[in-house]
Amino acid sequence: MTQSLTQSPTAAAPAPVATRRPIAVLAVILLGQFMAVLDASIVNVAIPSIRTSLHATGSGLQLVVSGYVIAYAVLLVTGARLGDRFGQRTLFVTGLTVFTVASLACGLAWSSGALIVFRFLQGIGSAAMVPQVMTLIQRQFTGATRARALSTYAAVISSGFVAGQIAGGLILDADIAGTGWRGVFLVNVPIGLALLVAAPRILPAATVRVDRKLDLPGLAVLTVSVLALVVPLVLGHEQDWPLWTRIALGAAVFGFAGFALVERRAHRVGGEPLFADRVLRAPGVVLAAITLFLIMCTFGGWTFVLTIHLQSTLGYSALHAGLVFLPNGVTFGLVSLYWTRIPARLHRAMIPTGLLIAAVTMVVMGLQLRDAHDIGPLDLITFALMGIGYGLAFSPLMARTTGKIPVALAADASGILVTCVQLGVVIGVASFGTVFLTIAGGTALSAAHAVGVTAFAEAVTALVAAAFAFRAAR
Repeated sequence: MTQSLTQSPTAAAPAPVATRRPIAVLAVILLGQFMAVLDASIVNVAIPSIRTSLHATGSGLQLVVSGYVIAYAVLLVTGARLGDRFGQRTLFVTGLTVFTVASLACGLAWSSGALIVFRFLQGIGSAAMVPQVMTLIQRQFTGATRARALSTYAAVISSGFVAGQIAGGLILDADIAGTGWRGVFLVNVPIGLALLVAAPRILPAATVRVDRKLDLPGLAVLTVSVLALVVPLVLGHEQDWPLWTRIALGAAVFGFAGFALVERRAHRVGGEPLFADRVLRAPGVVLAAITLFLIMCTFGGWTFVLTIHLQSTLGYSALHAGLVFLPNGVTFGLVSLYWTRIPARLHRAMIPTGLLIAAVTMVVMGLQLRDAHDIGPLDLITFALMGIGYGLAFSPLMARTTGKIPVALAADASGILVTCVQLGVVIGVASFGTVFLTIAGGTALSAAHAVGVTAFAEAVTALVAAAFAFRAAR
């Protein structure tokens, strides 16, 4: 029978819920996670087609990609807390419903503006669904089993990324019933409906519900600050950086400072800030959050830039462009699954080493692609090595950080870490996408030069991430 308990933020959280079907639970929640990742990457492949069909501008395309992630990122912690209040199963199913309906609406969108709005709705659905994945893993699995589940989680992220690139290419090339790019959104509908049938039967009902407070002031300030940062970055290059973009960027700085003050005040008066103080004080959480943010800045930005380069500059089909990402995704997934087999004495150095590999390969790819040549074996090998670097960094960092966090803090910790991951994608697409689109001209060589400059900027960012990871390892 479900109990309804009111607990203070520092009260003991429920012990892991025993279930007779842990594999089935993991399969359902990771399929939901897979669908959310698939949706993010599958859209990248469709960007050139959306541009042609809906006459979208470069900034509009960035908002189609990042609009989903903005809503997803800023609402993640709130989604995690609502899961504690109403039960992870309830929020997973609710978010899945919103996501599925919004996917259908995206597939029927009549303009780029409508598509951006529906993408925000998709992000809201994901924000309710996805935090429950990490929380359920934290509460359903312990010890070595939890580490394996988290490794599988990371592998699902990478496989969803690869599947999105390839599936998007297949769907666009097949042009089923003349749907074109719309098919990349409509594919979510049957998957979502299948999960809506399975989830209520398989996911465990909450044995304890915690009456968590929602940090609405913090949520409002964070949302406005993120928009003040992302919107001018996205629109500025097309409008020649008018005064309002510079004002907005300055306001974003003050906004994030204000967010920190709002969070401190919420902590002092006994509230529950989005970025809970008791989580931030856990060993390594702050450095891990910063590192994850920087990792995904480079990963998300490079995916966006390379997709445009492959299809618009080199003229590749959507399927051909998607297959280029295959070596990167495969190596990322394999390393995410099997990094635990590396001797434990090497784990401390593994994360910064992986980021150094990512930085070096980013520079190499930028140098290789700057002459606008077709993608060859050497490029694919370099891209595969980049996947190894990211795999050595992302999955171990997630596993090592969450492994140190008590179950009592699982929901908030997962919300904070995944928020930083998704904000990294948003800022990466907005910033590196803007660098690329600003430099790229009307010729293949100028666009290729823009790829090289962007790759160098991303490599520097990866090096900064490596420095944070090195400090955390010490």
